[in-house]
Amino acid sequence: MKRKEYLWAYLFIAAPILGFMLFAFIPLSYSVYVSFTEYSGYKAPVFSGGDNYVKLVKDELFWKTLFNTFYSALSIPIGVVVALGIATALNQKIRGIGFFRTLFFLPAISSVIALTLLWKWIFNDTYGLLNNLLEQVGIIGPAWLSSEQWAMPAMIIQGVWVGLGINIVLYLAALQGVPKSFYEASEIDGANRWQQFRHITVPCISPTTLYILITATIAALQDYPRFQIMTEGGPNYSTTTIVYYLFQNAFRYMNMSYASAMAWILGMIILIITLLNFYLSRRWVHYE
Repeated sequence: MKRKEYLWAYLFIAAPILGFMLFAFIPLSYSVYVSFTEYSGYKAPVFSGGDNYVKLVKDELFWKTLFNTFYSALSIPIGVVVALGIATALNQKIRGIGFFRTLFFLPAISSVIALTLLWKWIFNDTYGLLNNLLEQVGIIGPAWLSSEQWAMPAMIIQGVWVGLGINIVLYLAALQGVPKSFYEASEIDGANRWQQFRHITVPCISPTTLYILITATIAALQDYPRFQIMTEGGPNYSTTTIVYYLFQNAFRYMNMSYASAMAWILGMIILIITLLNFYLSRRWVHYE
């Protein structure tokens, strides 16, 4: 009977393990090897040592795209603050609050492509909604997506909006888990609303903030579809992120080895930032 149970257990865990080996571990291992070769995808890889990594260090465009990637990640802290503010407002017992919660969550379940095309129309400098609204108050809007100065701020604005839905829901769940007794005790001690928010709410929801920061950072550093659809990396590479540059090298220039080296550098950067987040969280995240 025990052997039969073990057999079924092994069969159940075999599928995900096999899937991981075939579609994750083996391709990842092969990409490490490819990063040390010259490989176009058509001919067999030729070992070249660390040439691709040396080339990356000397590649000015690589450093520019890396800067662009971190520049675009400014949407993370802005999004966290905005999401927390909206979640706090939605955490009130007022009439019709369910409608507004649903409204804010809709972007999280909508197609990224559809949302990006919508924002591309909003940012259009000729007939876009945003510039038309600015014109109503006497402001001449910039050429958002065709200006080196304004293209990335436009992407940051859109990035904040796209991430709001899921972050608001996470914060709402965290806010509803804060014990009411904490607020009641602080009121007896004479604490005002701001003091309650700063010394009770923020520490109590800090694990959720850490989770949002880590997941949002990983997603932001790998962001690609929005930039391809809205700006195609332009103008003049001002919105070319490292993943978009990686994509160009791999599938436009067919330089698979260089793209693999770039992918592993990005992977190491994400790992370092994630570990740093966990390390620093000891100072500000409270689990009790």
